[in-house]
Amino acid sequence: MVDVLGQYHRYQDEIDSAVLEVVRSGKYINGPYVARFERAMESYLGVKHAIACASGTDALQLALMAIEIKPGDEVITTPFTFAATAETIVLLGGVPVYVDIDPETFNMDVEQIESKITPRTRAIVPVHLFGQPANMTRINEIAHKHGLVVIEDAAQAVGAKWEGKMVCGIGDMAAISFYPSKNLGAFGDAGMVTTNDDKLAHAVRTIANHGSERAYYHDRLGVNSRLDAIQAAILNVKLQYLDEWNEARAAAARMYTSIFSEYPALLRTPSVDSRATPIWHQYSVMLSGPREALAAHLKSAGVPFNIYYPVPLHLQKAYGDGKLGDFPHTEHAASHILSLPMHSELTSEDVAYIAGEVIAGLLIAHD
Repeated sequence: MVDVLGQYHRYQDEIDSAVLEVVRSGKYINGPYVARFERAMESYLGVKHAIACASGTDALQLALMAIEIKPGDEVITTPFTFAATAETIVLLGGVPVYVDIDPETFNMDVEQIESKITPRTRAIVPVHLFGQPANMTRINEIAHKHGLVVIEDAAQAVGAKWEGKMVCGIGDMAAISFYPSKNLGAFGDAGMVTTNDDKLAHAVRTIANHGSERAYYHDRLGVNSRLDAIQAAILNVKLQYLDEWNEARAAAARMYTSIFSEYPALLRTPSVDSRATPIWHQYSVMLSGPREALAAHLKSAGVPFNIYYPVPLHLQKAYGDGKLGDFPHTEHAASHILSLPMHSELTSEDVAYIAGEVIAGLLIAHD
């Protein structure tokens, strides 16, 4: 699905040199290498504050802790996302309140948000799923009207734009993941919170350091979520090439779409909002029928694939008490979606082969 080693080999000398520099420095946690990466991300994203942390999941939790989510507080989000989006809400005693997705973009249907707002609602957490931005214009309008905080879940979307503006600086805060498979991936877990708000930035930075502003003095409840300097050094090297890699993914996506558009009865290609510039973290197609036969064919042909996400959050025991039928668009996507290899190392020959096997498998299943 993602060729992390192929990408490493292209930039091996730069990455190895950066890692060795950290090892020789003895400065392994936070410190100058992390600070350098934070400044680089602030410049790239056009945000005032970028606070590095240990993972994308931690980034979500830090953002929620910064606005002091309490037990019983409600946070509106989507049921069609990775578990961490709801997990962090529940860990703090909050209640995830779901809205169905737009069946075209797979992002939350913004016109359903206001119907879910109650006196207990504190925040909205839109997910920029698969690297396509959610409708931040409408989300911010609703949040401003009702006095809510907007936390962008940008785990899959670094470099994406909404109406020409980089995501991660459109809401009040954003949570980023640098998991190795991400478009900008570390060699382990790593994350970041971004914001243009000085007070929120201070809160996040303090919480991530055990709630401490100076050693051994703890003014608020915190956690240990610091970024290893080696990861920061690696990410600093890779950030220089992110736009190039995102364009390579976009080229692969265009080729997939061109091939698949000849078979509208078999599958639907991803829809892109005209106001969005996606980064194609995933290329996910919607099948017109069951995916089992296609999955078997792809396995036999040696073509990787994945299903993001087979069980919606409202049907997960840990994160919801929903039932089938609550969110029909989400449930349909979960049972019909299939994601294909998508990364910066794909060649046109790779894409042609993968797409050809997908069509062959669908035709076999259709017959």
